[in-house]
Amino acid sequence: MIRKGSTACFDLFAEFPAPTVDGVFAVADGYREVGLRAVVAPMVSDRTLYAAIPGLLEACPDAERERLRRIQAAPTDSILATCTEVLRRWPFDTSRLRPGLGPTIPLHCSDELLTGCRDLAREWSAPAQTHLAESRAQALAGRTRYGRSLTAHLDRLGLLEPGFSAAHAIWIDADDIRRLADRGAAVAHNPLSNLRLGSGIAPVHALHAAGVRMAIGTDGANTSDSQSVFEALRLAAYLSRVRTGDAREWLSVDDVLRMATEGGAALLGFPHIGRIAEGHQADIVFLDLTHVSYVPLHDVPLQVVNGESGLAIDGVVVGGRWVLRGGRMVSVDEARLRNQVAEAAERLAVATAARHEASRALEPYLTAFCLSQAQLLP
Repeated sequence: MIRKGSTACFDLFAEFPAPTVDGVFAVADGYREVGLRAVVAPMVSDRTLYAAIPGLLEACPDAERERLRRIQAAPTDSILATCTEVLRRWPFDTSRLRPGLGPTIPLHCSDELLTGCRDLAREWSAPAQTHLAESRAQALAGRTRYGRSLTAHLDRLGLLEPGFSAAHAIWIDADDIRRLADRGAAVAHNPLSNLRLGSGIAPVHALHAAGVRMAIGTDGANTSDSQSVFEALRLAAYLSRVRTGDAREWLSVDDVLRMATEGGAALLGFPHIGRIAEGHQADIVFLDLTHVSYVPLHDVPLQVVNGESGLAIDGVVVGGRWVLRGGRMVSVDEARLRNQVAEAAERLAVATAARHEASRALEPYLTAFCLSQAQLLP
């Protein structure tokens, strides 16, 4: 992320079978060592995929159904106890690293878990984020389970408030957008993964026009392949043009730059970054203006959004400290890290081979189910 233009992020990370205090602290310590600001929020759920989506288990072959039914998610009380301990014992400087709450997807969380996360967020002033209506299947399943949209259900439970953000928010309607705006909630727009997964195109202009607080996200490497904030900026601007032919409704270069800077800082709960101004900390990405993308130098915001690939990044400063300088990482030994990553990937491939094979065998059934759901929701 540093090499591709980020100084801060909201990390919804997964630890299986359930988050641990040591695991959350290990992730945060990695960010501390590298020098990146972050909200570190373990994704939590007390329902498995097959329990979360009505009809999905029944769509699987008979021979697999009982095995899938036996898969259990972590207990609600245990999850909330761990999150409480993380918040209570947080050992890091909260101006750089904040603990957060990540009820992963509303359908995957019981109301007890969702309201428990809500209460912890309020008690500890911690940011909370969920994946909201990312796919057609989720949106339809929400109406099937709750009799209302996922956004309306979260609103009913009291989760929509200024410290809450929704990732994606693709399959939402005008009423959902009004609820998000009225409650002061924010949306993290992730155009890379929305296209990568075929999820759809978020109604970003409608959200922006309604006054919903917006930020730009890259999403994780497993769902977008690239952590390039510049690529996300460009797609956010261009995709707003696909939803309407009225140029007055397109997101401008200034709109998306503001979402990625001030909007991102506000969503993360870091009010002291996001601008180069007196009283703000120095989180700055330095671009080499001799790079071909800026020759001739004519309209810097336009050239950054429409032309920057990340190749012109020369340095990154976080809190006034260099983390990348002259194209070289300052805080970590990249060669050593590459070797560690390769070794870890090899271990994980062996450890998860059987589960990977079982998942691939179910893929045709899950695909058929998702296609059937897509036909039911316009």
